[in-house]
Amino acid sequence: MVIDAHIHLDQYPTEQIADQIKRWKEGGINGVVAVSTDLHSCYHTLSLAERFPDFVYPCLGWHPEQRLPTDKELNELIQLIRTEKHRINGVGEIGLPHYSLKQLGNPPLEPYIELFTILTCEAKAQELPVAVHAVHNKAPLALAVLKEEKMTKAHFHWLKAEAEVLKEIIHEGYFISVTPEVCYRERDKRLVQSTPMGQLLLETDGPWPFSGPFSGKSTTPLFLFDSLEKVAAIKGKSIVEAKFQLRQNIEKLYLSYRGGSIN
Repeated sequence: MVIDAHIHLDQYPTEQIADQIKRWKEGGINGVVAVSTDLHSCYHTLSLAERFPDFVYPCLGWHPEQRLPTDKELNELIQLIRTEKHRINGVGEIGLPHYSLKQLGNPPLEPYIELFTILTCEAKAQELPVAVHAVHNKAPLALAVLKEEKMTKAHFHWLKAEAEVLKEIIHEGYFISVTPEVCYRERDKRLVQSTPMGQLLLETDGPWPFSGPFSGKSTTPLFLFDSLEKVAAIKGKSIVEAKFQLRQNIEKLYLSYRGGSIN
């Protein structure tokens, strides 16, 4: 079982998605954890999960690298999470902004922290994991929220953080995913070296494009096999051993429960 732990499936061309999923399946991909970015994205992701129930594991959330939701949008999102809690596999993508702060006019972080806290508490109430976007100096802030709310199941996707913050994330038992950058970027290789095998996941964050051996190629979950090979080599594991552990990790975090009910 090879599953992409974090992908924006709703951002792939709708008219091509059936053929793409068919190719991914034929290539050995068993599923994707599809995250959402706003309300429209949430509904689209749910529709994809309905079309491909054996392949798409949906998460509902509000991506932090954009404007804050209105009260009406937030209330609708929370109600949607509650209504669909037995059909979804997590709350995400949620977290704190970093890259877009300048474009947003450098807004205060407090409202974003409040939003992240609200959605984290909702995920905890529904016994769902959270897919977290928090990089660089935002990672410790997000970690503080998760600890304050006693959140036990969290996934820091494409993490970029100082060594001491990484240690604390690992200590809390949270999961950390690497992208295909692990195949060509030293920072990601060091992240894999420092993270226990039992807390690692593989993701593409597709359709986000990559460099190195993937330059000029459309991002696909099939890239995971390159990442798998690199992670296995870094950890001194066989590909079979690494694949087995990574499968156990994603099952433990995302696939064992839907709203608290074992599948």
